[in-house]
Amino acid sequence: MSYTTVFNITDFGAVPDGKTLCTEAFKKAVKKCEEAGGGTIYVPAGKFLTGPIHLVSNTNLHIDAGAVLLFSQNIEDYPLVYSRWEGEEAEVYSPLIYGDKVENVSITGHGTLDGQGEPWWRLQREKQLKYPRPRFICFQESERVLIQGIKIINSPAWTINPVRCNNVVIDGITIKNPADSPNTDGINPDSCRNVRITNCYISVGDDCVAIKSGVEYSKYRIPCENITITNCTMLDGHGGVVIGSEMSGCVRNITISNCVFEGTDRGIRIKTRRGRGGVVEDIRVSNIIMKKVMCPLVMNMYYFCGKGGKEPIVKDKNPHPVNEGTPVFRRVHLSNISAREAGACAGFFYGLPEMPIEDISFHDVYIHMADDAKPDRPAMMDDLEPMQKKGIYMNNVKNAVFSNVKITNHEGKAFTIENCENIRLTDCTE
Repeated sequence: MSYTTVFNITDFGAVPDGKTLCTEAFKKAVKKCEEAGGGTIYVPAGKFLTGPIHLVSNTNLHIDAGAVLLFSQNIEDYPLVYSRWEGEEAEVYSPLIYGDKVENVSITGHGTLDGQGEPWWRLQREKQLKYPRPRFICFQESERVLIQGIKIINSPAWTINPVRCNNVVIDGITIKNPADSPNTDGINPDSCRNVRITNCYISVGDDCVAIKSGVEYSKYRIPCENITITNCTMLDGHGGVVIGSEMSGCVRNITISNCVFEGTDRGIRIKTRRGRGGVVEDIRVSNIIMKKVMCPLVMNMYYFCGKGGKEPIVKDKNPHPVNEGTPVFRRVHLSNISAREAGACAGFFYGLPEMPIEDISFHDVYIHMADDAKPDRPAMMDDLEPMQKKGIYMNNVKNAVFSNVKITNHEGKAFTIENCENIRLTDCTE
């Protein structure tokens, strides 16, 4: 790569021994790239230790095959930036790779990025951090972002988190974080538009893909919309594809297709609570295979985790007045889904009495419960007892269609329907 717009980090003093800190070399390469009007920052084979890398517009960070970026475990190497964390704006430790208000930026190649997150996980468990942990890759308020081909391991927190971005492509990457690493979600688009997630392998310690749009007290209430997720394999984690619970800015126009989930706690999961507001609508899920998923399908409007989740209004099963804090789930359609060795229950759908889950459909769905299923709670909500090998449970659901939905090896009823209106079952397990 001898083009004048390719800047090899070794030319700026980077040493590929995995021990010499190369943060300044990356800063110099980024600056040179910016002065040239754009180009490629090239990381050749070898191990390079670095602190955060802040990218600018018209930049490609290319990590070649055989190259390993090791990110510093020294907390002093991470300056504070102002960004969104778990739905609201705050000072946070800089992401490992970061861009703010950039355009035409990419991270490509077949190399490995290692976040060396273990010290961050330990400090999080011990509640010793003054500010939220670094995410691995975060671009905010940016346009035309590409992340392709790379392998990412051991993220300190969420792995890829575009915030208020437009036109984002994440293709052919591998993400591997330990199953017990805290909140190491895979890919979390937050208040973004026009995002394509394709051909990815994700095995993490929290949700594999989570779609978000902020919480009720966040500075920005911007929708996350026009998101496609296809041809991905997702392992472990708390959920395969999850929407919420940060969805106050609304989530709409989502397609999820041709994916495999194995060993995730839940498969397709939508969650929120009173006070959060926002609308989740126009969701299409098709051609999904699941194996050893505790609960394949979940829609829960009583989610109690996080700030404000333990307030009495969150768990109250009595109707409340509808206002701007009332969340909405509607027009969610799922088809061609197979799940084997499921655990707690085949599906769990619990709306609010004042705002039922509305206009949902399930076509050609086959769910087989595991012989050795263990009791567990399909949704994070108060007063919910563990379930084991149960069928589909619905409460406060309106206008739902189940067509050719088969549940096998379950205990008790295939469908338990309470406080629902206009539920149609056609050619389903009795």
